[in-house]
Amino acid sequence: MKGNYLDFNIFFDLIGTIAFAISGAILGCKKNMDILGVIVLGLVTALGGGFVRDLVLRITPPKMFQDSKNAIISTIFSIIVFIFFYIQFKFKNPKWLKITNKFMIIFDTIGLASFTITGMATAISLGYYKKFLLMFVGTITGVGGGMIRDVLAGTIPFIFREQIYAGACILGATTFIITRHFFSYEISMIICFLTVLIIRLLAVKKDWNLPRISKEEE
Repeated sequence: MKGNYLDFNIFFDLIGTIAFAISGAILGCKKNMDILGVIVLGLVTALGGGFVRDLVLRITPPKMFQDSKNAIISTIFSIIVFIFFYIQFKFKNPKWLKITNKFMIIFDTIGLASFTITGMATAISLGYYKKFLLMFVGTITGVGGGMIRDVLAGTIPFIFREQIYAGACILGATTFIITRHFFSYEISMIICFLTVLIIRLLAVKKDWNLPRISKEEE
């Protein structure tokens, strides 16, 4: 855990915070929320996964309350998204709606990949090395904020309805656990990030889904 490990962790934490704040704010705009609702949705998306992670790792108070930097960053980017959509409100246009959905998926995926890394990195920094724990905190940090966002927005969480979602986090976490025995932490973090990113985007493009029970038409 020497070298630029901490710098990498800070970098991915920042990227994940911005990406999830944007994805949450976009959903808030799509749901016709006012600026406060958009900010709240951006905040819970960006900070929710880390909050759950800290509870699991017994970090008290959770880091979001120890340092307001990420909350401020999330608020700023949520406001930027709100202003943009307030000026360019075209949700009734099918083409514009399709574009906003793509942007939301892209930013959500970047946040997913980044926070999978920061979840495991936080556990390791506290001296936890158990494989199952690392996979769990990596996954819950990645999907936690999005789950809270979707519940507040009144939609079925991505994790239960979208193409490979939590599975991408699990595979990414697995690659990190394996590769950190052969490469530096920095390289392993990059491999984990790319694994989650590629699997999730391919799942969306190819419409890969986990098995589900289809509702029969009457």
